[in-house]
Order: sequence, then structure tokens, then C-alpha cells
Amino acid sequence: MNLLPRSSKEFSSSEYWEQFFRRRGERAFEWYGGYLELCAVLHKYIKPKDKVLVVGCGNSELSERLYDAGCQNLTNIDVSEVVIRQMNEHNASRRPNMTYQLMDATKTTFTDSQFQAVLDKGTLDAILTDTEADTLETATKLLTEIGRVLQCGGRYLCVSLAQAHVLEKLITQFSQGGWMVRIHQVSGNVSQESGSQFPLPVFVFVMTKVKQMPGFPQVFEMMPDDEGGKSVRCGSPNELMDMVKERQSYALIRTRLIQNPSSSEVSLDLCDGVSGKTRYTFHVVDCPTTRSHSNHFAIFIVPQGRETEWLFGSETGRKQLATGVGFRRLLIVALHRDQQYDSMEAIQSELSAKVLELAPPGLPDNQQVPFLSAGGDIGIRTVQYRGRSELSGEYVVEDVRGDGTSYFRRLIFLSNQNVVQSEVRLLPSNTHSGQKKKRKDKKKQQKPTSKVEAETTHVIDKSYLCCEHHKAMISGLSLLHNPGVAPDHHTSVLVVGLGGGSLSLFIHDYFLGSQVEAVEIDSAVLDVASSWFGFSLDDRLKVHLADGLSHINDLAEKVGKASYDVVMFDVDSKDTSLGMSCPPPAFVEKKFLQKVHKILKDDGIFILNLVCRDPVLKRKVINTIREVFPLIYVQKIEDEVNEILLCRPVSDQSRDLSDLIESARSLEKQLKRPGMLWDESFVLAGMFKSVHIV
Repeated sequence: MNLLPRSSKEFSSSEYWEQFFRRRGERAFEWYGGYLELCAVLHKYIKPKDKVLVVGCGNSELSERLYDAGCQNLTNIDVSEVVIRQMNEHNASRRPNMTYQLMDATKTTFTDSQFQAVLDKGTLDAILTDTEADTLETATKLLTEIGRVLQCGGRYLCVSLAQAHVLEKLITQFSQGGWMVRIHQVSGNVSQESGSQFPLPVFVFVMTKVKQMPGFPQVFEMMPDDEGGKSVRCGSPNELMDMVKERQSYALIRTRLIQNPSSSEVSLDLCDGVSGKTRYTFHVVDCPTTRSHSNHFAIFIVPQGRETEWLFGSETGRKQLATGVGFRRLLIVALHRDQQYDSMEAIQSELSAKVLELAPPGLPDNQQVPFLSAGGDIGIRTVQYRGRSELSGEYVVEDVRGDGTSYFRRLIFLSNQNVVQSEVRLLPSNTHSGQKKKRKDKKKQQKPTSKVEAETTHVIDKSYLCCEHHKAMISGLSLLHNPGVAPDHHTSVLVVGLGGGSLSLFIHDYFLGSQVEAVEIDSAVLDVASSWFGFSLDDRLKVHLADGLSHINDLAEKVGKASYDVVMFDVDSKDTSLGMSCPPPAFVEKKFLQKVHKILKDDGIFILNLVCRDPVLKRKVINTIREVFPLIYVQKIEDEVNEILLCRPVSDQSRDLSDLIESARSLEKQLKRPGMLWDESFVLAGMFKSVHIV
């Protein structure tokens, strides 16, 4: 028998409920759970001597169970004559002090301040079915009437699914009235006692009527899930509503993952219960084709500082990781900065209960879930500096330990924490400037005694390009015709986008005849590069603090003839909603590209770092560039979205790929000068293995 209404609007109809209880008979109907699930919260706020009004009581057993537990001064009201008659007949002799009355909760006959508590389990949800004017008016009448019959210090306990419009109405009306607002989450999404199931968790809103006192702060609290936890005090009603929505989002994801595996990755954040800051990010990756029947579920902890690596920081990489470890479901856990983690064992203990909520369907009872990691510890991440840019917002400079014993320094803008803005490798100070390690035996006796000591004995390795796309951009200089390829030959280079300065510095240090000009719009970035990434200026390296668009437009207007051998674009877009994150769209418009062409010598090269996940947009961008630069070599970066476009102003200077590889080999030999460090993994010729012409 179908007992659900045809539309949610019917929930607010007294005729619907009259028919509902006639058809259901005397069997109790427990919306949003029964006494066992709610009693822990209810007895915190309802005392045995309190006068309690239960609005929209229905035929729930909740009032009966509260009565039997000692709360006997209960008045129940409902708009259904059938249910009131049934409940009176059922309880008249068993519970003589409890009454049931036929009454509309929006217009009761009770006196002002008659009750110490009002209990509402699902009634507001049944009335507030939409945001139409008449519906909102009815809900306002209900809440106003509840406020009227409650005495000062009294509590309105509302059990609700807290759908968006209900949540906003509840919080807004009572916060504006100066009430104290607390929220308890009493279940995940399944009612154990009643057997009912909702895709959203059940909440109990506790609104306490207090006297408004000027200057006294209002209380907005999300109460802890466990008895020993701490409540989270929110600074505003909106902040409290956001916390509810986050819990609802988690419940929806959990329901989806419990019901069936997902073909796409599911990601969610878990916040610290006290600070409200993100503590863990979960990436749930399903591999339903796994052959092993015993490998159901595993947890992979990413050491802190390594979450931006391709294997852990990209969806494709995480899919490869999950396939490699061979489990039906792999939960990949990233750790966040500004959070303290004591050890891998402590993390496992903290997560053990939470991760099981995300287990795949069919996980056997008492199944041991293994914790995996890359290495045996939680990694090292030390924030060296925090700052704020007027253009890009808050940022951090942090030192991290990479794979093995290597250390790296990174610039991260907190508005896009998964992207490393700039990165350099750190070397022990006694290997600086190409000097070989000395007194090895003595050094073995002088191992750093603390993490801080280890970090302070490192210097910037300017010979190492951490970014593969920077290596590809350097290899593109092989396209310059001899003698322009010779490192000592005068080469004028314009780099738009400074970052930590690694690309500009490498060209300056290894191409001794180069004149490098970098253009950077953000003065904060220049300060960080100079203070933390070893960047410095001299007569061959200059920085223009300017908008790259305006600077090139000015150059195109001023120069009488082309002046640059190389123009490089390594600038990102601040608009993360675009399908192209590098460069900003204005940098690849035809009119602007024509300005780039104008300042570039005929035998020069325009090198562009392109990051575009939208294939249609990428094709459009490349076609536009080809209208200005007829010859384009495209270098794909393995395991990355980046593609490096090497653009020539004329089309008749094309060379065979084998010639380019030979030029790259020749250039590499010339760059490996005595007394200069060289990253042996950087093989210029190897960068051309994925080059194609478009």
C-alpha cells in the first residue's frame, strides 16, 4: 500500500494526514527515528518536571516513551481528529497525566509562556514544503506561536531533515529574535529503530528563548557527534548553516558509495571538529574490475607535502595508483597544512571509524582494512612564511620532503591549494655552487638532531628545474638557429610570469650571453622570489612590475623593429572556472598575438605554456595562434596537462625532427660547463620525443 503523498505539498494538508492515519490504522509511524535514537538529545533539554507541548504528534510513540521515562507533563496536539481519538483511547488509562488535543499548531489556545519545552518531530518539515508566499506565512505563524507559548529560558526542539529552505527559515527567524541556536546531528541517514531511510541525516535544532541584552553575543553552536567531543561555536548564522550543509553533503556521498560503486572519483573534505578547518581530503576511487575477491577496501595515506604530485594530486594519477594496488575501492587520504599529525598510527586511529562509513557494498563483517602509504611516515612539511597578495590572496612558502631524501620549497596560493605556483629543490649548504661534499665521515657524525636543524642547512639549487614544463620551454631554445643556440651568444629573452623566478634564473645562469626581462604583475610574487627562492637582479636580469598584456602592447607601440629572440608565456589565470588555466584567455586573442609577433625577431621563437582541459577550447586556441604563427611545434608533458607550444613567426624555417634532437644534444653539451651543477635527469633531446607539428 502506498502511503506517501503524490507531492510534497500534500504534507501540509490536514486532509492528507486525516486520510493517512485512517489507512495506516493504529500502527505507530516514526518520522525521522524513534525514542532510542532521539532520547540522548531530548533528555539533555527536557526535564521531568517541564511542561512540554508536542506539536503534530501523530501516532508516534515518542510521547509515550518520554512519559514512561519520567516526563509526564505532556500535552500533544494534532490536526487529525482520527489520530487524536486513537491516541486518547490508547493512553487514557495507561498514562492519565498525558493529554491529546485536536488543535492547529499555528493558532493554539494556550496562554503566553505556558510551556518550558516544545517538541516538534517533522511538523515544520511537513508544513514548510516549498518557498511560496503562503507556505512561508504558515511556517512563520507556527514558529511565532511556538515562541509565544514558551517561557523565557524555554527550548524549542525541532527534529528535521533541514532541507535548504527549512534550514534557512529556522536559523533566520530565531537568530533575528536573539535566541540561542544549537544543532545536534542524531543519525547518519538510516533510522535503526523505525527502519525508515532518508538520503539526508536527521538533526535536532535546539532554540533557547533568552532575554536580549545589548552587547551580549548570540550563541550559534554545532554540537559534537560523540559524547566526549567539543562543540563548534560559529560566528554567524550563515556559518552554522554551512556546517549543516557540509554534513548533508557527506551523508549524500556516503549513501551513494554504500549503494553502489562509482565509475568516477568522489572527493570530500573532513574538517577539524574544533577549528572547523579542513583536516583531511578523501578521494574515493573504485576499481570494480579487480580480480582478487579478498581485496575489498584499503586506505592510502599520502605523506604531507606530496599531495600535489601527479600520482596523488590528479584524478588520472589516483586512478593509476588504485589500479596498481589492486583493491575494489581505494580511499586516498591527503593531509592538510595547519594541522598537527603525531604519527601514522595516530592518523589510523583517528580515521578507523570514519573510513568504514565509506566502505564498498558487500564488505564482509570484521574485514581487516589495510592502511597503505608511500614510505613509512607522514612526511615533513614546514611553513616558512605566510603572506597575502592583493591580487592573489593568502599564500604560504613551505618546505617539504619529497620522494626519498630530497627537499623542496614551494609557493602555494591558498585559493588553489592543489597547485604548486613555484617550486625549487633544496640542497645541503656544503654542496652549494657545485662544490662536492667534503669530510663525509665527519658529516656522518653530525646528523641533524631536529627537523628545524635539517631545514636550516639547505640552500636553493638553481640548476634544478622542478617543473617539467620549464624543462620543455628551455629545450625549445634549440629551435633558435645557430649561432643563436650558443649559450654565450647574445640572446634577448622576455618572460611573462615570474613565479619563484626559476625559469628566468636558469636562462640567466646557463645562457651567459642572455639578456632576460621578466614581467610580473604581482609585487608580492617578486618579494617572495627574492626572499625565499634565491632570485636576484643584475645587469642581465631585470623585472618589470606590470600587467603582461599592457607591457607587450606598450612594447609593440614603441619599438621600431623586432627586439626579442625569445618570448615566453608562463602565466596562469586567476579564474578557475575556465577550461583553460594557463594562460588567461586575453593572452591568446589574435590582436594581442599580433603584438607578440611584432616584438619578435623573424628567426625568433614564441614559447607558450598551455594548460587547457577543454579539447574544443584548446583546438580553438591553437587555430588562433596558427593564424599569427604559421609553424607550431607542440610538446606534450608526460603525466601532466601542460603542453608547450613552440611557435615560429615564419613557416619556411621548419627543420626535420632529427635536426631538432641533434640541436638539443649540442645545446646540452654547451650548457654543461665546468663548475656548474647540472641535473642529469634533464636531457634536452629527450624533451622532443613527444613533439608534433600542428
